[in-house]
Amino acid sequence: QRRSLAPSQLAKRKAGDEDEEEEEEADWQPPTSRKRQKAAAETESGECYRSPFRKPLAQLTNRPHCLDSSQHEAFIRSILSKPFKVPIPNYKGPLGLRSLGVKRAGLRGPLHDPFEEGALVLYEPPVLSAHDQLKIDKDKVPVHVVVDPVLSRVLRPHQREGVKFLWDCVTSRRIPGSHGCIMADEMGLGKTLQCITLMWTLLRQSPDCKPEIEKAVVVSPSSLVRNWYNEVEKWLGGRIQPLAIDGGSKEEIDRKLVGFMNQRGLRVPSPILIISYETFRLHAEVLQKGSVGLVICDEGHRLKNSENQTYQALNSLNTPRRVLISGTPIQNDLLEYFSLVHFVNSGILGTAQEFKRHFEMPILKGRDADASEAERHKGEERLKELISIVNRCLIRRTSDILSKYLPVKIEQVVCCRLTPLQTELYKNFLKQAKPVEELKEGKISVSSLSSITSLKKLCNHPALIYDKCVEEEEGFMGALGLFPSGYSTKSVEPQLSGKMLVLDYILAVTKSTSNDKVVLVSNYTQTLDLFEKLCRSRRYLYVRLDGTMSIKKRAKIVERFNSPSSPEFIFMLSSKAGGCGLNLIGANRLVMFDPDWNPANDEQAMARVWRDGQKKMCFIYRLLSTGTIEEKIFQRQTHKKALSSCVVDEEQDVERHFSLGELKELFTLNETTTSDTHDKIKCRRCVNGHQVRPPPDGSDCTSDLSQWHHCADKRGLQDSVLKAAWDAAVTFTFHHHSHEEQRGIP
Repeated sequence: QRRSLAPSQLAKRKAGDEDEEEEEEADWQPPTSRKRQKAAAETESGECYRSPFRKPLAQLTNRPHCLDSSQHEAFIRSILSKPFKVPIPNYKGPLGLRSLGVKRAGLRGPLHDPFEEGALVLYEPPVLSAHDQLKIDKDKVPVHVVVDPVLSRVLRPHQREGVKFLWDCVTSRRIPGSHGCIMADEMGLGKTLQCITLMWTLLRQSPDCKPEIEKAVVVSPSSLVRNWYNEVEKWLGGRIQPLAIDGGSKEEIDRKLVGFMNQRGLRVPSPILIISYETFRLHAEVLQKGSVGLVICDEGHRLKNSENQTYQALNSLNTPRRVLISGTPIQNDLLEYFSLVHFVNSGILGTAQEFKRHFEMPILKGRDADASEAERHKGEERLKELISIVNRCLIRRTSDILSKYLPVKIEQVVCCRLTPLQTELYKNFLKQAKPVEELKEGKISVSSLSSITSLKKLCNHPALIYDKCVEEEEGFMGALGLFPSGYSTKSVEPQLSGKMLVLDYILAVTKSTSNDKVVLVSNYTQTLDLFEKLCRSRRYLYVRLDGTMSIKKRAKIVERFNSPSSPEFIFMLSSKAGGCGLNLIGANRLVMFDPDWNPANDEQAMARVWRDGQKKMCFIYRLLSTGTIEEKIFQRQTHKKALSSCVVDEEQDVERHFSLGELKELFTLNETTTSDTHDKIKCRRCVNGHQVRPPPDGSDCTSDLSQWHHCADKRGLQDSVLKAAWDAAVTFTFHHHSHEEQRGIP
């Protein structure tokens, strides 16, 4: 019997029971398990119930088993003669013959299969004869460069062609010694995806079986930094981690840039830097300390002036490969064109002085009305020479390609009559304004520019010039009495502006008859303020993007607006702040409320909705006030002039590009016309104000409006929304179907 070993029990037994305890411990035996009892019983009875196939265990000893050398060698050979076999049924993969850390022997291979169906092969090595294969160093055999199938499956034919062109340019295969190019596709053709494909390919492979570059930098407008980050994530699905810098303190940004530039090796953790032009300019010193494999400049027409700080900062970046993206080619000045080409491929057109002497002067002389036949011929020759050189590093496709993939786009220029208040204010201004008097005397002054702005704001809504009327500024003396009694700018009154009245109808009809969303675009934030007042009075849900909004917030509201479940009906956009690169496919109707001197700005803004991913038919409304300065601006956009004056960049350049006679025309008002533009071009397609197709005299359509397929009054309209708004203030429209010839639309 076992006793307790507790301390209290031990203390009781210690005094008198020590001898007895020793005797019991000597006789005690550990309990036997049932298994051992059974084994003992089997032994005693002589019967064994063990399996006859079970061998008895051998007794282990600590003595070493000695073998002679021949036996040992045979034993080792028997082990090595059995190759490793993967213990997976029907395994057909590699058999593990390659050791870790040991370079693979044999010929090198491409990263992706060049013979797979749909593979996009950017480089194909020359075919070697059997003799050359024996002589060539196996470590120097070039391999195929194949675009990752993840990307090549989603690339459209024109995008595949674009990626091949970009790769050939940056690897110096199109122009030996030059590594740059200009991607000048029109808006909506997927320039971003093509450039992401180029970056991913250069970062992962080359004919030498190693990455072509270690790092790449994308420089874009601040509003597009987050968009580029999202696009990389979208198309590469986490295969790469870009570094997007869209805010922070100077020290924090410098720390991130230093970390980016210090990355080295074949597998850089964050090989793509996405940064805005402003941030790049401010922190250029950090980026200029090292080298970068590739730089991509989005909306590259910002670099048309080689004298500005941004151009010089980017030009000093240590990188041979440069890609410039611009959906709006420069037509304003040949020297601006030279700046862009010189940035991507320095020296291809010589120095600025050589370019001016060899190309610019002969071309401009040849285009002069008083040029001789010899000068015209020389100008044409030099222009052809310039185009042939530049086309080797520039690719441009028009949006005609999109007709295969996107719904129809109907673009409509809507002429809106002025209200009686606007007409009286307009005439009153023309009588009083000094520029009008100065122009009559043959003078041009800076005040003419501010007068142009005042007239443009008056066309938008009288509320925008109400403060000037109160203060009786130049041109608005005594104008306050023309406003209705009790007028206040706190609430918007659409009936006081022809364009605002038409807009009110368009929004009301769209909201009540469909689930379409609308983008409203204006050049003035004051006009956006009026839009807000209108939306609040009509209880429309809206979002607004202008220059005051932070970059992070811009990306969030764009993403939210594009969501089909979002309740916002209207997206208000400042053309200066967000006209470039934004993707607003959540809406399919866009209203361009006022025209810009530069048609490229209008084109950029209008391309926000008709883009990849759009599923609905798109309607673009360009509102103009009939017979006013806005029609003159539109005529300036449409009319095809000489190369040096096709596009007016800024309003401040009006003096340089307008003659005295043309400036005088700006300060006139035609009250009797339904469309001053239609009258000026002497349209041969219309009889008594109604279009006839083809023209009655059998001639071609007038070249000035060849892009506009229809001139129409109310009966000729196809858009039910605009037809409902016609009686409000519309006088005339031009409208244009995107690629109606391909679509078969009559």
